[in-house]
Amino acid sequence: MRRDAEHFGERDVELVYIAKRLSEAKALESLLTSAGVDYAVEVDQYLGGFLFRRVRHGAFFYVLAEASAQARQTMQTAGYRPHSPPEQAATGSRD
Repeated sequence: MRRDAEHFGERDVELVYIAKRLSEAKALESLLTSAGVDYAVEVDQYLGGFLFRRVRHGAFFYVLAEASAQARQTMQTAGYRPHSPPEQAATGSRD
């Protein structure tokens, strides 16, 4: 279920996905809600483009650290490629 960032308080949250389009963000919200995952969404900037890099806006999805494995599994099952935490991305390991 979608929550305000304040709902999570001081607990650790992890970035699990960056939606680049509104339709993608709405579909992911529906998926996470139906799976019973609490999440927060924040509009932020990311660097996109292949040849011509530029700043774009996207919907950044965050979940509690202890719920990140469930959220990533739910997204992978539905065909999404979840964002990897920095330590996993650096070592090349996968969820």
